Amino acid sequence: MDLWPPCLFTSNAKELEMFVFAHSWIFLLAPLPLLIWFLVPPRRIQRPVLRVPFLYRVQQSLDEQSKFTRARQRTVPLAIKMVVYLLIITSLARPQWLDPPVSRELPSRDLLLLVDLSGSMEQKDFTNSAGEQVDRLTAVKEVLGDFLLKRDGDRVGLVVFGNGAFLQAPFTTDLQLCHQLLEETEVRMAGPKTTLGDAIGLGVHLFDQSEAPAKTIIALTDGNDTASQVPPVEAAKVARDRDITIYTVAMGDPETVGEEKLDVDSLKQVAAETQGEFFLALNHSELQNIYTKLDEIETREVKVESYRPRIDLFYWPLLAAFLISLLDRAIQLWRSRRHVFEPAEDVRLHVSPVNFDLEVKS
Repeated sequence: MDLWPPCLFTSNAKELEMFVFAHSWIFLLAPLPLLIWFLVPPRRIQRPVLRVPFLYRVQQSLDEQSKFTRARQRTVPLAIKMVVYLLIITSLARPQWLDPPVSRELPSRDLLLLVDLSGSMEQKDFTNSAGEQVDRLTAVKEVLGDFLLKRDGDRVGLVVFGNGAFLQAPFTTDLQLCHQLLEETEVRMAGPKTTLGDAIGLGVHLFDQSEAPAKTIIALTDGNDTASQVPPVEAAKVARDRDITIYTVAMGDPETVGEEKLDVDSLKQVAAETQGEFFLALNHSELQNIYTKLDEIETREVKVESYRPRIDLFYWPLLAAFLISLLDRAIQLWRSRRHVFEPAEDVRLHVSPVNFDLEVKS
């Protein structure tokens, strides 16, 4: 009967430290020696006997130990054996010290962020929270960084893309680390072009090892896909087949022409294929509102698990039993070597020729 099985996760664990026995039923074996003593008949051995009618007089004539001393010698070792037996029983019952429960949130969703680092992200057409004119990537870092730090309980990953797609941060619950890696990104560090389709494909591949019940991609770009080997819509169809939801966030001026033209139709189709949503951010406040709305849409069910660390203490009663047994044995050896029978005086035994009684003569 385990009072608290090891590594058992529970949501209503007691908060106090406590001392318990994992196998308390072992104490039912404590009276076993007494039951054996009273219920099992003693062993009887038949031996040849030499009857000496005057043996008691021989015993009286010798300097024997008193009855009290002999009784004490029988009682002390028996008490020691009982103590050692109870200590062994206590050790088998597995005494443990339970620390206060340790709780943590279980990741309920894997969230992957796709961030465009193409050359067009260096255009300074956004303002930050202080009202200063900044480039698009700086605005993304400010808004997306705040969004990241609110994702407690999620595993978050980061993929950046330019001429190719690259994994910046694998799925992790360390949101501070993911935020730091986002801050270290720079425009054009992945190349000047845009490969959104390849970034989605890399994200789908990253989800292959995911066991989270919810899988989400948030893709942010400000340009047209110009270099992907797989078109974004085709990559989105693969994501749909694997139950991955994609939210697309387009930033910048949709009236831009050339390679930096914002392909709104493709981004809308990518989101629609996976039952996600499309958002357009023309300035800092709209970008911030988008991530606020995403935070409301991407609600999560928080699951908390707790377990109680346990420290085994069985070796203490076991060590005590060993030391007591060792000390008892050492005392017995010391007494056996020290004890020497020395008669008080020279005693001689004589049988009377008249009545054949035993006589003691000095």
